[in-house]
Amino acid sequence: MDKADAEASLVQRFSFRPLQMADLPMLHEWVARPHWTEWWGPAPTMAEVEAEYGAWINDTTQVQPHIALLDDQPFGYIQSYVAMGSGGGWWEEETDPGVRGIDQSIADAAQLGRGLGTAMVKAWVAKLFTDPKVTRIQTDPDPRNARAIRCYEKAGFRAVGEVQTPDGAALLMVCERWR
Repeated sequence: MDKADAEASLVQRFSFRPLQMADLPMLHEWVARPHWTEWWGPAPTMAEVEAEYGAWINDTTQVQPHIALLDDQPFGYIQSYVAMGSGGGWWEEETDPGVRGIDQSIADAAQLGRGLGTAMVKAWVAKLFTDPKVTRIQTDPDPRNARAIRCYEKAGFRAVGEVQTPDGAALLMVCERWR
């Protein structure tokens, strides 16, 4: 099996299921891990996780939260959202209703740097592009997060430039449908 076939095989091992209320204790434990808090900010309380993610579970019109599964086992958290009209100072100039934003993280730090994040992102992007209304997918890692930036590049994203977001400086990266 050549490298391309091995990568395609790895991507096919990923699946996604909607986040459920029963997942929130697991997610709460994940978001408190150092490799998450380094980029996602201080660990939230369980009540904060229940309030934020529980709201998204109950109303997926804006954010679609999911658990990424590798070989049917929880591997990480991944979400997509409609960029246009997302509110809170996010993407206020976006006029294309087909643009989706994504965010994600791998649960276990021991899985970092092994190509698994790239495979997860590729699988998620492929899933999102099955919807013909999706025109572009974007993400916004911290410009200092070299590991995330490289992951997105390997998954087909290209850097557009630095932008200011409500969370601070970010590197806007996009993946067009044709990629």
